[in-house]
Amino acid sequence: MNPWIQAFRLRTLPLGIASIAMATILAYGEQKQSWLIAGLTLLTTVLLQILSNVANDYGDSENGADNELREGPSRQTQTAAISREAMLRAMIILGVLTLVSGISLLLISGLPVLRVLLFFVLGLTCIVAAIKYTAGKNPYGYAGLGDLSVFMFFGWVGVIGAYFLQTKNLSNISYILPATTLGLFMVGVLNINNIRDINSDKAAGKRSIPVRIGRPKAVFYHWLLLLGGLGLTILFVALNFKSPIQYIFLIVLPLLLINGRSVATKTEAMKLDPYLKQMVLTTLLFVATFGVGHIISHI
Repeated sequence: MNPWIQAFRLRTLPLGIASIAMATILAYGEQKQSWLIAGLTLLTTVLLQILSNVANDYGDSENGADNELREGPSRQTQTAAISREAMLRAMIILGVLTLVSGISLLLISGLPVLRVLLFFVLGLTCIVAAIKYTAGKNPYGYAGLGDLSVFMFFGWVGVIGAYFLQTKNLSNISYILPATTLGLFMVGVLNINNIRDINSDKAAGKRSIPVRIGRPKAVFYHWLLLLGGLGLTILFVALNFKSPIQYIFLIVLPLLLINGRSVATKTEAMKLDPYLKQMVLTTLLFVATFGVGHIISHI
């Protein structure tokens, strides 16, 4: 089972959890949360993320990004720990499971038919996007569009979509600000990954943002993601101020500074790799502390 556990990349799953947690926190602040809908949304999101990770393992092997220049952790298809045929079967199974979970979610959501159809199309788009990131012909991740996809699906779609499923409305348009923060932090995780793999990606023709703009500018881009993201939630609290406790999420600022400086100074891939996990955990801590402040301020 170990190769499959490695292919699922469990260390990335907290990112999907963070999106649904943020949505539920916002809904809870209005006393409109639904634990059943939140749970099914979480299940669908985790399945979708595992599908994306498996497809990424398969696709990078298929398209050459996992080559002898790769300095990050080895992938399972690349090392033949899992055959390409088995990985493809896993993608199909995960796609079906994601679809079943998503349809179940929509059936209990209580949304009008037209909105159910809209979310169904959105769900299919998420599944296709998860697979086409690096797999198949002309994967969009190789064109440098991975950042946009991560931002949209983990930020706006993940947070606002899950919030809407629970509350059936968007009563406060400023909720887009913490959703944007989360999306930018998620892109930050991807950016660390892409900076780490910049040499192997360049050799494989994978035009990630760091490959396109070079490492120095990718580091500056990283600072914008971290500090710009945090600034948007500071603005959100200013617009919805009730209590100083709402600013408790600023506890993550030192961790963001450590992450940004490490990305700037650590040029060896294996020394940079731990800061992927650090950024994931920092994002979780941000959501948790934001939730504490938001919920307490609404009591």
